[in-house]
Amino acid sequence: MSKTVRSLLFVVVALSLVLAACGAPATEAPVATEAVVEATEVPAEPTAAPTEDPMAMYAPDAVTGDIITAGSSTVFPLSERMAELFQQEGYTGNITVDSIGSGAGFERFCVAGESDIANASRAIKDSEKESCAAIGRTPIEFRVGTDALAVVVSAQNDFVTNLTKEQLGKIFSGEFTTWDQVDASFPAETILVYSPGSDSGTFDYFVEAVVAPLTLNADGKADVALGEEALLGLEGAQFSEDDNVLVKGVEGSPYAIGYFGYAYFVENQGALKALDIEGVTPNQEDVDNGTYPLARPLFIYSDATIMTEKPQVAAFIYFYLSNVNDNIVDVGYFPAPADALQSAMDAWTTGTGN
Repeated sequence: MSKTVRSLLFVVVALSLVLAACGAPATEAPVATEAVVEATEVPAEPTAAPTEDPMAMYAPDAVTGDIITAGSSTVFPLSERMAELFQQEGYTGNITVDSIGSGAGFERFCVAGESDIANASRAIKDSEKESCAAIGRTPIEFRVGTDALAVVVSAQNDFVTNLTKEQLGKIFSGEFTTWDQVDASFPAETILVYSPGSDSGTFDYFVEAVVAPLTLNADGKADVALGEEALLGLEGAQFSEDDNVLVKGVEGSPYAIGYFGYAYFVENQGALKALDIEGVTPNQEDVDNGTYPLARPLFIYSDATIMTEKPQVAAFIYFYLSNVNDNIVDVGYFPAPADALQSAMDAWTTGTGN
């Protein structure tokens, strides 16, 4: 074989080997032994929706519309204070607080249907509940405090500091007409009587607690109707639903005597003197422990339909109950027992469906 042919064969073989190498499957490089961790997407926890405060709708600045309250002259200064605070907290509607007496307040609420809230220094009577039912209202009772009834004389009076309930009863039923009949050491001067009018819950309470035990019926039992008749028939007695009128009358004579809610005494104690009754002075401790004999509950009343249709009324009552204990002593009254105030809040919750 010639040299040229051998050279050609060598080239052909070499090219064949190159082509064979190019056509062979590639050998995969060894895989690194490090573990390959696939990213697993962890589902995000659902974000809790912000909890809506169910009471936000009853905030003073969240309600509009007018509110009308009327009734007891005793509850008046407390309701007036709460109304002022409600407005300070953002309520922009009109709120009316009328001092017309508990009986007149129930008449406006239960008969005329003109008010949203009745203020009362006594519990509602069955006859008043019936009047409410006749116009489609069911009164809900809210206890808001306690009043110690103050029996007062002028600061000029220097001879009496304490009376028994019996002595009071005889004065206000007309059995005693001069001070020396009460006590021989007292001056022989005519007793000048000042009393709330018959529309006042204060009048009702005083007659029941003080006068009626001395005005007995044929069965020998205390008779409230006879007590009212005796007090209203006192010659020369002055009556007014406005406690400020009574204050002015009593302070004007050392021989005058009257009674009204403790708050009015606190406001005028420079001109008046509160008497101890049965040797007990009206104060928080003696009211709470029941030893002061002329203490009574204070209420406001409304209706579930009113509170539902007028959220501003529900808001005001909620505000009242939530804040009353922070203000009641400054006004001149005493806090209601804790269980009574809680019962009032429970009644609000039921009435509003919350």
